[in-house]
Amino acid sequence: MSTITASVPVGGTTGHDHETTAAIDEAARWLAFEPSPPSPLVPALRRRFGLSVVDACAAIKEARLIRGRAL
Repeated sequence: MSTITASVPVGGTTGHDHETTAAIDEAARWLAFEPSPPSPLVPALRRRFGLSVVDACAAIKEARLIRGRAL
């Protein structure tokens, strides 16, 4: 019988540290209430909030959820 080791961290981690999560949340709140967001959006979020491409996309997703809850 072989043993399989998990390549995914155990303990519920998302891979984001608290600082990154805070930056994503801040970017999402800003974007959700920004009347005329810049275009293209991902590079603008990366410059303004120091996010990676993946984190900028997460912020966009979260902003859409925030806007949806505000309706």
